[in-house]
Amino acid sequence: MSPLYGAVEAGGTKFNCAVGTGPADLRAQIRIDTDDPESTLEKTCTFFRAAITQHGPLATVGVGSFGPIDLDRTSPTYGSITSTPKPGWANTDIVGFLSQSLDLPVAFDTDVNTAALGEARWGAGVGLHSLLYLTIGTGIGGGAVADGGVVHGLMHPEMGHIPVPHDRDRDPYEGCCPYHGDCLEGLASGTALRDRWGTAAHSLPADHEAWPLEATYLGGALATFILTLSPQRILLGGGVMEQQHLFPRVRNETARVLQDYLKLPELHEDLDAFIAPPGLGSRAGICGALALAENAGT
Repeated sequence: MSPLYGAVEAGGTKFNCAVGTGPADLRAQIRIDTDDPESTLEKTCTFFRAAITQHGPLATVGVGSFGPIDLDRTSPTYGSITSTPKPGWANTDIVGFLSQSLDLPVAFDTDVNTAALGEARWGAGVGLHSLLYLTIGTGIGGGAVADGGVVHGLMHPEMGHIPVPHDRDRDPYEGCCPYHGDCLEGLASGTALRDRWGTAAHSLPADHEAWPLEATYLGGALATFILTLSPQRILLGGGVMEQQHLFPRVRNETARVLQDYLKLPELHEDLDAFIAPPGLGSRAGICGALALAENAGT
């Protein structure tokens, strides 16, 4: 019998929790609104205790968290959310709380890294050795998989905060990032769209001037990631990318920025498959947390 794992997709708005072995075997699930750390994490533990009683013991719990987070195992703050602007959540020791309360090992990474891992394990990245996953939502984040593992370095990647060209004549909006103003997240996130146009992305019609501008920022960013990381596939998730008409615009803008420099079929006749939606859809994060737990137990 396959070991049973716990999974937490820890977001600034909600905690999605599940118990299972993969996307075809999710035996219990819950959504918990993100409140203060103690009550949110205690509700998470209550869910897992009930699931253990009903379904049996867990081998490991995998957590994909909003950040920034500390992934350095030699650090005294390993397993913690660090300098997040989310009120009350800075310096929250997620791993310590869950591991002590549940008496279980806890695997920990960013929400986007775990989503990338889930897509590599069960989704649109199956059979590939490298993959880039970006979420374009309230914020923007990215995770990369290379040779079966997520990419770490000094810390985890913060792809949403790269600088992008900003034509202030075309777009006088200053950007919404509290740290950088007009970084990628500051100009192209769902928050930026709402601030700039006064309504949420899903309320903007497909012919609105917002979308060519959005594609300019996203396409430029993808060209940068292609030239630096050379992924075999790029997956774009998050609420903004639910506007399916945005995909062709982003593909075209990416190709325009690259200027035919890379003579690769993926960037020409296979561009629709190269820049694509996640295969697991909205389940990428929770399934990725299961994959994270599974990897930690092997």
